[in-house]
Amino acid sequence: MSSAESRQDFFVQLQQDILDFHRIKPELELSVRDPDLDVEGYVVVWNLPEPGGFGKGGTRVTPTVSLDEVGMLARTMSLKNAAAGVPMGGAKSGIRGNPRGPGFKQQFQAIARRFKPLFPEHGGPFGGMGFDMGARPEFVDWFIEATGMPQRFTGKPAELGGTDYDLHGIAGLGVAVAARAALMAAGGTAEGASFAVQGLGAMGAGVVRWFSSFGGHARWVSDPLVGGAWELPDELDPAARQQIVDAITAMDRERLHELLREHGKNIGPPQAVLYQDVDVLFPCAVHDVIHKGNVSDVIARVVSEGANGPCTADARDALQDQGAVVLPDFLANSGGIIAAWVEMTEQGGDKAAEAKRRTEQIIDANVRRVLADATRLDVSPYQSAMSMALRRVFRRE
Repeated sequence: MSSAESRQDFFVQLQQDILDFHRIKPELELSVRDPDLDVEGYVVVWNLPEPGGFGKGGTRVTPTVSLDEVGMLARTMSLKNAAAGVPMGGAKSGIRGNPRGPGFKQQFQAIARRFKPLFPEHGGPFGGMGFDMGARPEFVDWFIEATGMPQRFTGKPAELGGTDYDLHGIAGLGVAVAARAALMAAGGTAEGASFAVQGLGAMGAGVVRWFSSFGGHARWVSDPLVGGAWELPDELDPAARQQIVDAITAMDRERLHELLREHGKNIGPPQAVLYQDVDVLFPCAVHDVIHKGNVSDVIARVVSEGANGPCTADARDALQDQGAVVLPDFLANSGGIIAAWVEMTEQGGDKAAEAKRRTEQIIDANVRRVLADATRLDVSPYQSAMSMALRRVFRRE
């Protein structure tokens, strides 16, 4: 088969797979509420790998989360889980509330109890809750107290049989590994590569920790909770830079802000970090931060998506045209779901170490394959990644 014919066949199949994917209707779409406590929860299971299986994803907790948002996230999880090769469909849950507000424990537990009949032990298709935006460590204890089912909350501490994936930055490890693989595929290395991170929550902190450990050079970081965007001078003393990395890893924002004021330079609002001249940009905050209105100002060579959908579709295409390599979220950001699968299936041993090993192995292999296919077929990395994920959704590999 000629390369031209191969490329044509690729697009015919990809278009058909996308049409079939859009025809999928959620296996479960549910809102539950406790009117007395003024709290509402949502579960969407987008697809199942096989009859009797279940879908899995994290639990988003914000004052504005909605059933539509949870559905969008569940759909992305179906691609992410398939791309990672874990035998779980895509799902997501949400609780609309203030996770730091008074009385939230009672609200959280009321929703957890309403989710319980949906778990596989009761014949349901929902694999359980887990950490996502707005999550707090005490949610684990609250969940176990309310449901008595520790196996249905992933990311919990090791002493409870978990991987503690936020503590170990496993989701961020995947995003960092993806960027390293992209640099190596282009004949480069992570050693000495400059990088910028938007968002210093659990994901961004993990990215800074692991990409720095690969030899990357943190140059710009941003988060509203540390006063916007900060430049770390190229000539910054290595010990001072490591102190900043350590404070980010520990999510010690008070100490971090102190170090940034001492050693860094404030360059404006958080989004200013997106426009810096770096080898790798890691958008790890919220969706749609790179769009048609600002994409021409983004000059990073590699964009490894840590947030869910940080680039709009047209921005992703424009970045490709500008020569950037964009690694989509469902390809790069699957460390959390790999860790969840390890947590639910491994019996004993160091589950966190096993989750890190599998995350590095799976994501490195997936990125290398996606980029090799993209080069061979003259398609974008996004198209190549989507093709791989959809083939796995439809169990053709």
